[in-house]
Amino acid sequence: MKAVLALADGRIFEGKSFGSNGEATGEVVFNTAMSGYQEVLTDPSYRGQMVTMTYPQIGNTGVNPEDVESAQLYLSGFIVKEYHNYYSNWRATMSLSSYMQENGVVGIQGIDTRALTRHLRDNGAQNGIISTLDFDSNSLVRKARAVPSMAGLDLASGVTCKEPYLWTEGLWQLGEGYSHPTPGTFRYKVLAYDFGIKFNILRCLVSAGCEVTVVPATFPAEKALAIAPDGIFLSNGPGDPEPMTEVIENIRKFIGKIPIFGICLGHQLLGLALGGQTIKLKFGNHGSNLPVMDLSTRQVEITAQNHGFSVDISSLSSSCELAHENLNDQTVEGMRHRDLPIFSVQHHPEASPGPHDSRYLFSRFVEMMEQFKNGKE
Repeated sequence: MKAVLALADGRIFEGKSFGSNGEATGEVVFNTAMSGYQEVLTDPSYRGQMVTMTYPQIGNTGVNPEDVESAQLYLSGFIVKEYHNYYSNWRATMSLSSYMQENGVVGIQGIDTRALTRHLRDNGAQNGIISTLDFDSNSLVRKARAVPSMAGLDLASGVTCKEPYLWTEGLWQLGEGYSHPTPGTFRYKVLAYDFGIKFNILRCLVSAGCEVTVVPATFPAEKALAIAPDGIFLSNGPGDPEPMTEVIENIRKFIGKIPIFGICLGHQLLGLALGGQTIKLKFGNHGSNLPVMDLSTRQVEITAQNHGFSVDISSLSSSCELAHENLNDQTVEGMRHRDLPIFSVQHHPEASPGPHDSRYLFSRFVEMMEQFKNGKE
């Protein structure tokens, strides 16, 4: 079936549909990963966006029930060069198109994704529409221009959990599946704030020795501190951090009282809670091959990233310092407080399927909790 992608600036791409039929709107971004499309589809941070995969062949490994990062698909639309309906992988249970149909996600294939990516790189991420119903260019562009801008949108409130719950699953091992450590072996109690949290973050925390309780985005700090956790984790998530004023005020109540570790949106919210500002990037960073330097060791790590906003390190007081830097665009990839047990990163150390260069950060969080614990004793 014919499908059309229209951008708000008037650029039109014609192709064929796969997945669900209908219309989908959202901010069009590109992802440079060569694998892991199932993780992309199920990442809550993509809510409100349509993802273009720069790798040309997508679908040839199918999908399976283990490689999900959340309980559902959150992105609005999926854009690929060449979709393969016939998959070949020993873990696969269904085709990508069937998976998207079951979850109501519209896709378009057969377009020049290199041209689209260059257009987004040069002109910036922008709103668009994929349609298998309406092929009138003027009509589609009008619809694309009517989509709200990502800037100013609080999307995390639509993906957070409703009630607190305990997470006990650890990392996946070949031949064994996901581990389930004995509860009595956990050394640290962590409260993880869910702004759109990925499952593998929780698995990394568990495998690092943490008993993890996941709480909603607006779970009061007073209740959290009454539970007496050893640390607070602030998760990834979609949208603009600035409208999340209630969450930002809540985070401020933890500062100086307990160790804090943030990833992605959690990193941005922490920056705002510390008095800084965030900026919207031209086209963001989405992929699993982006170089970052840990400034404390001068080691370069290849990282997974998915964000359209960045912390402005110059807006923070001298009590905070740059800890990680993106070597492509020199944006902030991590920060730490000089005096308090607080640090955060913009990239994803839990990356699944990879890379795993930054996974040591979970151990760093554990070490920080241990030092804080010993300091109190």
